[in-house]
Amino acid sequence: MATEATPRINARYLEQFTNSTVRILGRVTALRGDSATVDANGSVQVHLNRDAHLTLNNAAEIIGKVQPDLSVKVFQAMDFGSNIDFKAVEAVVDATHRYKEIFYNAD
Repeated sequence: MATEATPRINARYLEQFTNSTVRILGRVTALRGDSATVDANGSVQVHLNRDAHLTLNNAAEIIGKVQPDLSVKVFQAMDFGSNIDFKAVEAVVDATHRYKEIFYNAD
């Protein structure tokens, strides 16, 4: 059984992954009802689901679909707390796209 790849991206890659399911790890910079702003090497607007319980200024991993307006519709969100090395996160995102044949189909 095949599963859909969920490449790790940041704000810089949103346009490239429109209508695709992705993973984004960033810092929650704003919470407004059913939406949030996440700083993932740039600002990402996310539309939360009812199960998302994020904390302002904590890191969060978002799994969701990039919409045509470059916002992300959240399928799953996980609070990662405040002790995250964002330089390491960026290194993983860079490696994901440098060696994309390992992580996702670029077609």
